[in-house]
Amino acid sequence: MALAAAGAALTILAPAGLAGAAPASASAPASSSTTSSTASASGAWAAGTRAYLVITAPGDTTSVRSAVTDNGGTVFAHYDAIGVVVAHSASASFAATMRGVSGVQQVGATRTSDVPADAYNPALPSTPSQTPTTLTETNRWDMTQINADKAWAVTTGSATVKVGVLDTGVDDRHQDLAPNFNAADSVSCAYGRPDTRAGAWRDVDTHGTHVAGTIAAAKNGKGVIGVAPNVKISSVRIAEPGSGLFFAENTICGFVWAGDHGFKVTNNSYYTDPWMFNCPDDLDQGAIIEGVRRAQAYAESKGSLQVAAAGNSDYDLANKTTDTSSPNDSTPVRRTLTNACIDIPTELPGVVTVSATGKGSGKASYSNFGTDVIDIAAPGGDGASGVYSTLPGGKYGNLSGTSMASPHVTGVAALMVSVNPSLTPADIRSRLAAQARDLPCPADRRCTGTTAKNGFFGEGETDALKAVGGATQPPGKSFQNLDDMAIADNATVESPITVSGVSGNAPATLKAGVDIKHTYRGDLVLSLVAPDGTVYPLEDFADSDGTDNVAKTYTVDASAETANGTWKLRVRDIATRDTGTIDSWNLTF
Repeated sequence: MALAAAGAALTILAPAGLAGAAPASASAPASSSTTSSTASASGAWAAGTRAYLVITAPGDTTSVRSAVTDNGGTVFAHYDAIGVVVAHSASASFAATMRGVSGVQQVGATRTSDVPADAYNPALPSTPSQTPTTLTETNRWDMTQINADKAWAVTTGSATVKVGVLDTGVDDRHQDLAPNFNAADSVSCAYGRPDTRAGAWRDVDTHGTHVAGTIAAAKNGKGVIGVAPNVKISSVRIAEPGSGLFFAENTICGFVWAGDHGFKVTNNSYYTDPWMFNCPDDLDQGAIIEGVRRAQAYAESKGSLQVAAAGNSDYDLANKTTDTSSPNDSTPVRRTLTNACIDIPTELPGVVTVSATGKGSGKASYSNFGTDVIDIAAPGGDGASGVYSTLPGGKYGNLSGTSMASPHVTGVAALMVSVNPSLTPADIRSRLAAQARDLPCPADRRCTGTTAKNGFFGEGETDALKAVGGATQPPGKSFQNLDDMAIADNATVESPITVSGVSGNAPATLKAGVDIKHTYRGDLVLSLVAPDGTVYPLEDFADSDGTDNVAKTYTVDASAETANGTWKLRVRDIATRDTGTIDSWNLTF
């Protein structure tokens, strides 16, 4: 499944297998860009049917649509404003034939599997029964970390601001979402054309409902509070039932819908299936890139900013090498990549790419990264500290992933527009960058750049208070130790850093960035030792935690300590067999 989210153990969410999509007879409301095909609406599903993007010049696609039907295909949907036709065909020669048609610029298959029969006669998603909550709202770590709780004193968002959740769907009846849900602009785009039936937008998993709560759960005394708890959220379901996959035609439909329906910002916590990375020198993938790029550009031209999750593979997006997970709708193969191959929509021009931090603003262990790829960071959770939000049926739960980070930035963008409705997508991008809180690289050699901008956090962690006109304290001086220090079995080692030139005491938010290479971090107990010998526990990893390495930043209340002096990172290895190295670590005052 192409969700950019991880569970408590940092595993990708499994598809729920629920039914849902658009009926063959459903058509989009009249607009300048979206039309469903009445010819394909009456067509019957056949084994071997594949979906294609046929790309031509924006405008009237009549001649190209005629060529589709003349060459063994049917027109499933067409988006004239961007020159994209979604075609179905069971002919193995369809793509090659259409590439020779006058006026056709690109043709590409969007899948390596058949279009499901459900595309022609879709069922509505189930309506979950609701469980009233007895939970009262509290300020969660993720909201306080980005100063959302302080921003609410300035604004909780405007009900005139519409936010699109392009995802697995949203439970619109959830007690924390119903007050802000915008049914009039909600839709299913599964299979690549709009289905406006009531309830078609509902969740076929849990992921979209969780994302929606982080953005705009109501400030109503119940459950949780979203970053922008008074803006309106619309569900654009682009995940298909059963597989839970997000194919290119679905994303195109979602972006065009966002542009036509006045969404000021959309959240995109997924990558476009079936390829984790699409390479322009592949005819199919090149068409996918162009089709989704045009749809994103169209949405932006209508005033909509797209925010997207960076992904959960701890992968350097600025130095791509291989991919072994694609295509994920059939049999994955090992591919050699270059940086020309991109993760879409997150690497498309104009899209705000979000990496994840854990509790304490360190890079989340799973988060993708990349110099000049990551734009901004936000809390996504890590380990035992997940992001707590809404789940279908009136429920709540913790999830971790860049999927959880992205909606924090989406919510902050919505607050910005609430304060200043005239902001354009370019304005929002610029202000998100300028108002983010700078985060220095942790002691991890993979992180390159400066405190102001680097490959792990981009411009820094999003700050809701600064976004609405407040101010926060900038970070102070940084000190680091880059010398390797071996960690032997059943041994304790200490790596020193000498701090000088810092007046007074250390802050209550002293940052200790740690980069440890170890083949079983469950063996480790980490502490920070102050110059006077006081020991501040950082983390005692669970004995069962078999994850390799530690690359985290911890926040320590060291306000009782004099800043200057020799601080030490103490690492205890409490078991046999696995060993490692303190690769580097740093302190930021």
